[in-house]
Amino acid sequence: MTQPPASPDLRAAFRERGYVAGDALVTSLRLVVALGRPLLLEGPAGVGKTEAAKTLAAALGTRLIRLQCYEGLDAQAALYEWNYARQLLHLRAAEVGGRAVTDADLYGPEFLMQRPLLEAIRQDVSPVLLIDEVDRADDAFEAFLLELLAEWQVTVPELGTLTATARPHVLLTSNRARELSDALRRRCLYLWVDYPTPAQELDIVRARLPGIGEALAAQVTRAVHALRELPLGKPPGVAETLDWAAALVALHRDWLDAEALDLTLGAVLKLHEDQVLARATLNKLAAP
Repeated sequence: MTQPPASPDLRAAFRERGYVAGDALVTSLRLVVALGRPLLLEGPAGVGKTEAAKTLAAALGTRLIRLQCYEGLDAQAALYEWNYARQLLHLRAAEVGGRAVTDADLYGPEFLMQRPLLEAIRQDVSPVLLIDEVDRADDAFEAFLLELLAEWQVTVPELGTLTATARPHVLLTSNRARELSDALRRRCLYLWVDYPTPAQELDIVRARLPGIGEALAAQVTRAVHALRELPLGKPPGVAETLDWAAALVALHRDWLDAEALDLTLGAVLKLHEDQVLARATLNKLAAP
């Protein structure tokens, strides 16, 4: 039986970079590397899905190539475009020199501007390709992705078919702004990334902010978990927990009291209505 390629100890490599990865995530990422299958990470915003791809690239010592999806994104914008300004300069220079210009002259590799998907295909060493917030793109782009993930080749009419020599390690993220197709889900490994437990989140705060006091770290973690129990418009993710803790450390606060809460609430809650709703709960948790 063929053994999968050796990979670093991902749990330790992630921990060294301040990312506390659970068993399910570590196992899923190992399978991405060993099997060459894409991984779809779904879950609330701010729980570390995008950061997982960045940390995987760092752990593997390879490039991270990121495609940020948005409404209206099409295959052309994700693959390549031609440098029309440079082509025009080349054409004018040829006219001044009395030289004829053919399409082959104007549509050569030197005029090709690679976008993330084509850039990922043309790497000599397997990069980590992050297709971020794929749920923001439309059905047509999703169908194009299915073909790309199956064949790992694209056709540029002027240059022919380009095939990947080193297949990327692919992570897709989704906040479930819309439902993805069954076809795309079947193509991928899958993991739901939820909010961490209080103990896990406290561990994350310690890892990312090693200078923080134990009491402050515990108090911030406890406060964030209390906030997530409220019917907020935008519940805080792990990213907001870290922002809040970092803001308090930057202000040389050792404890979350009422004054510190007033000064830093905007680091954790980004809607005025959420701040008003959460004020009573937070005041109970803040030290006098």
